[in-house]
Amino acid sequence: MKKQLVIIAIAFSIISCKKTEEVASVKTAYVDTSKLMIEYTEAKDIEAKYKAKSEEMGRELEAEIAKFKAEAAGFQKNAQMNGQAWAQQKGAELQKREQQLQYAQQSIAQQLQQESGVEIDSVVSGVKKFIKSYGKEKGYAYIYGTGDSASILYAEEKYDITKEIIKLLNDKYKSSKKDDKTDVKADAKKEIEELEKKK
Repeated sequence: MKKQLVIIAIAFSIISCKKTEEVASVKTAYVDTSKLMIEYTEAKDIEAKYKAKSEEMGRELEAEIAKFKAEAAGFQKNAQMNGQAWAQQKGAELQKREQQLQYAQQSIAQQLQQESGVEIDSVVSGVKKFIKSYGKEKGYAYIYGTGDSASILYAEEKYDITKEIIKLLNDKYKSSKKDDKTDVKADAKKEIEELEKKK
């Protein structure tokens, strides 16, 4: 009976050592997702695109706001000269315009937020797919994410693959942009050749 217990204990310890070796050999890494989104060129391009769009839409609205402010300043000067009935009517009109301008500002902000949100969600989804295929290709059992919504409280820097992921994603994005430009140039060249044939 004792021999059986000893044999079972030895077998159990051998199995447990193998599992410990397997766990010790698991390849893991992490990516700083905040840093990745700050340094990823496609994310930067989207941010720049919506900043420019916001400034453009804001300029148009600023012109309307300046016009409104000028009218409001004129209203105060003319209110006494034109009487109470005129002042009430004009005051109501100005109040209505002010509300419309505020609504327009909110509407623009919401529109830009929704549009950029869709594009950023698409980028995040693409990054996740890229990291997943990268992990499979490089033999990682786990790749963790750190950053704003951190799921790791501590990790040694030697396991940080953020820079490598950023470089690969940026290279991939650059080559896709070159392909897009090449396609546009090829299409333009083809159109020119077709036009020359028709002449």
